[in-house]
Parts: sequence; C-alpha cells; structure tokens
Amino acid sequence: MKIHENYIKRCIELAKSGLGTTSPNPMVGSVIVYNGTIIGEGYTSSYGGNHAEVNAINSVIDKKLLKKATLYVGLEPCDHFGKTPPCSDLIVKYQIPKVIIGCIDPFDKVAGKGIEKLKKYGCEVEVGVLEDECVELNKRFFTYHVKKRPYIILKWAETKDGFISPHLSRDFGTLPKREQAKPIWITNQYSRQLVHKWRSKERAILVGTNTAINDNPKLDVRNWYGKNPIRIVLDKSLRTPKSYHLFDKRIKTIVLTEKKDGVADENLIFEQIDFSKDIATQICEVLYRHTIQSVIIEGGSQTLQTFIDADFWDEARVFIGDVTFNKGVNAPVIDGEEVYSQTIQSDILKILKNKNC
Repeated sequence: MKIHENYIKRCIELAKSGLGTTSPNPMVGSVIVYNGTIIGEGYTSSYGGNHAEVNAINSVIDKKLLKKATLYVGLEPCDHFGKTPPCSDLIVKYQIPKVIIGCIDPFDKVAGKGIEKLKKYGCEVEVGVLEDECVELNKRFFTYHVKKRPYIILKWAETKDGFISPHLSRDFGTLPKREQAKPIWITNQYSRQLVHKWRSKERAILVGTNTAINDNPKLDVRNWYGKNPIRIVLDKSLRTPKSYHLFDKRIKTIVLTEKKDGVADENLIFEQIDFSKDIATQICEVLYRHTIQSVIIEGGSQTLQTFIDADFWDEARVFIGDVTFNKGVNAPVIDGEEVYSQTIQSDILKILKNKNC
C-alpha cells in the first residue's frame, strides 16, 4: 500500500502543474509504472487538450510494456465524450491490467462509470489511495459538482486597528472622476503581487458597488502572468460609470443587477437578480450557470459580510497591514479556523478555513 501512496503523491504533484488552466476540467496527474520503474507520466492539459492518462500513455516509448504495467491516477478516468474521447477507452485499448485511483469523480457523467468499464474489460482496479489528499487537490471541482456552487475564497486587507477602508463609501450622487477613483493601499507591493498570482489561478473575481465606484479596479493579473479571471460586479442600479475599467470589455465581465437596460456583448454580460432576497444564493446560482468553479470575493466589507453571514465561503485570506486608520469602515467579522500564517515583510497573512465545510 505504501508504494501505491508514493505514486499517487507523484500524481498529485504532476496535477498541480495544471492549476488555473484546466477548468472546468479537474487537475489530474497520472503515472505509469512497469517493474518498479516509472515509464510514463503526464497531467491534464489546458481545457480542451488531453487528459492526464492520455498524456501519460503517450509519453511511454515502448507501448508493449503497457500490457504489464500499472497506471496510477488521482481521479477516476472519464467514460464520456467531451472535448476529448473517454480515457477509459484508451486504457482498455492498451490492455493496461491494473489501475490505482485516488478518488471517484463526482461529475454525474463519470461518477463510477469509468471504473465500471475498466472492470468490465478485465482491469484490476483499486480506489481510495490518498483519497482525502486527492479530493483536497480538486476542492474547486468537487465543490462545484457536489454543492452546486463555486469554491468561494474571501480576501481582504485590514489595518492593525481593524479597518478595511479609511472612510465610508462616497455618496453615489457625487461620483468620483475616473482618474480620481483609485484604491487606498493597506498592504505592501509584495502582498499585492501575491494577490495577482492568486487571481491567475481562480476562475473569477467579484466586487461590490462601493469597491467598483471608489477604486475603479481593473481586477486583472497585471503584476503577475497567466489568465485574467472573469470579473463579477454587484451593481444593483448600474451606477458604476461606464468609463471605468470594469466596462472596458478587455476582460469578460458579468454585472449582477436589477436593471434591464444594460447593453451586453460577448465580453460584457448583464444578469438580473433580486437584491431584496438572498443575494449570496442568487450569485452562486448565476456563477454555477456560467460554469465558474471558483471565485475570489475581494470586497467591499458589506459584500464580504453577506457571504460570511450566509455561510457561503470555503476559505478566507486576510492581510493585516502595518498601518492604522483610527476610524473608517470595519473589517468583516468572521469565525474560521486559522490554518496558515505568513509574514510578508511588514504584512501578516492569515488563511482561515470554514469550520462548517
């Protein structure tokens, strides 16, 4: 059993190379072993490309060895046609006699069907090796398919005296000019760069109206590299000026509003919700419909607290900067389990997990 765990650990390591590129597919790694030696390995390509098992099989130089090899994979091989043919068919084609699987795929088009096919054609299958670790790796994928909502990451920065902003939100009747609206930084440049790295790994990022108007944010990954997340904006009455970055159509943006007069196109989508009802649930329903498996909620305080109060969050990433405001907008109130802490020069980063998830 220990040797199986070692190879599944390697599968997990390989799978991480796909973080931020495979969605809506899961991150999967695969290793092929013959006579105690790895003869092939691979991980899931960017969405639309080969799955891990295919890349691993393709990497084997002498395909004759596959008939005597063991294939290790973190997630159950698929048994349906999507962007690519079923991985289970390829395993059967090469007559690989044994497959060790980390965990079952929760996607209803797979969900045990891949295992059934392998067994039907005489393959010996073992499931559940490092299962918890494999599920944790694909927590976004599992949350989306099991809970029917995205994996929700709350993120904010607060001062040493507990404020998220030095002032109350501006009066919507006196909107700032585009060049005047900008963030007031609490954290240092290294913490801000880390946030951009996080953005490149998640599918979407969401802000409320106050943040959109006061900060005129771009919500991109300009201080890192990789894909920009889909931008989600809560704007009940469509008061955010159309000259702001969020409406530049440079990045796909979804505006959640009660208005019907939004002019949409391919990169600017308007979705109606009822702001008098459960907002967090409605947001999750819209994001689920758009196959968004993960979202970072970046503010403001009211938006963050809405998700906290609804208990719709999975982890919180909280920066404490080396500044004080003395007065202003209080940081959100959250009760989570601290699982990680790090000092980034003068800043402190704390990561909390939802104890109810």
